[in-house]
Amino acid sequence: MQVEEIKAMVESHIAGSNVEVSIDGSHIQLVVVSDQFEGLSRLKKQQLVYGALADKIADGTLHAVNMQTLTPEEAAAR
Repeated sequence: MQVEEIKAMVESHIAGSNVEVSIDGSHIQLVVVSDQFEGLSRLKKQQLVYGALADKIADGTLHAVNMQTLTPEEAAAR
């Protein structure tokens, strides 16, 4: 998969999100910033992102996904 495909999948699943994607072989690194993460646990944030990628993970297209899930305030502070 290409960077833009992954970015579009996550951004369409989590409205208003901003997604950075890097790919190293079969490893995907995501930084997802969304106000929808406000008040959610880290697990719930990750579940939202995995929901966008579930089909591609299930069929083996995506193998290893690491992610940071941040609210806009958390992103601004880093």
